[in-house]
Amino acid sequence: MTADVIPQLTAKVRAAAHPDAAPCHCGATITLAHRPDTTVLRHAETVAKAHAPGTDPTALALRLATAAHLPDVFLPPLTPTPATVLGTRPVTLWPYGRPVDPDAPDAAPWEAAATLLARLHRTPPAPGTPPMRGPAKAAHAMGRLRAALATSAKHPAAPPVLRAWSALPAWARGEAPMPGTRTLCHGDLHLGQLVRHPAPGGSWRLIDVDDLGVGVPAWDLARPASWYACGLLPPDDWTRFLTAYRAAGGPAVPADGDPWPALDVPARALTVQTAARYLAKALAADRPLDEVEQSLIDACTRMAPE
Repeated sequence: MTADVIPQLTAKVRAAAHPDAAPCHCGATITLAHRPDTTVLRHAETVAKAHAPGTDPTALALRLATAAHLPDVFLPPLTPTPATVLGTRPVTLWPYGRPVDPDAPDAAPWEAAATLLARLHRTPPAPGTPPMRGPAKAAHAMGRLRAALATSAKHPAAPPVLRAWSALPAWARGEAPMPGTRTLCHGDLHLGQLVRHPAPGGSWRLIDVDDLGVGVPAWDLARPASWYACGLLPPDDWTRFLTAYRAAGGPAVPADGDPWPALDVPARALTVQTAARYLAKALAADRPLDEVEQSLIDACTRMAPE
């Protein structure tokens, strides 16, 4: 289905962008992402996303409904339920929002990201909201790494990643329920999940509902916390993010004092998840680790020494 999905999805997004079947003079359809688990296309001001094969359509519909009811947090979907299905892949439709500029790190909207998260975390979840998929996503990354190791020569970076993973509590590995919480979480927060609302002067909104659900809110702070702890996020940016989250009343960490007792396990889990992803990609490409990738491996070594 991966090889066939782009032409089918192209037809879907073009039809959604031009429902009156008028002649199109708005340029080509652009591929924004194309991976085995996600394909995203843009045509004019409409975006179509083919979700991972086997995505639970009921859970996805609940996640879409949550986004639709939180227009001050999420970019709202164009339809309240999956628009169609390509094989086993549900398709959703969205307005196009301008993403964060990766070439302007000083302008990264850390305060906006933190404020949106705090707003989300303070929202009571609707009945039936599925679990946040963060731990399951981390487990999937480890599964991909183990599969890559099964077909490759031994790699010196693998043991520290595997040890750090084993040292995590079962809930953070997706092997047990998350500890008692009913907080609404994004599940995969990073700057790539923010876009400008397309309205004139539109402010930042979250996108990507695939991992949205109830869970441990500190998971949503864990990626920037991990990058800060690994020396990959400047301290000033981390301070901006954490300060804005606290100022907006976010419940994931105490209002003041040391945030790390709440952040420690999720930050370690995201460090291992990211290290596993990078190492699997390096093995597949038969290339050495770069500096950023090695810093995450080094962090795994510190987390679980021999």
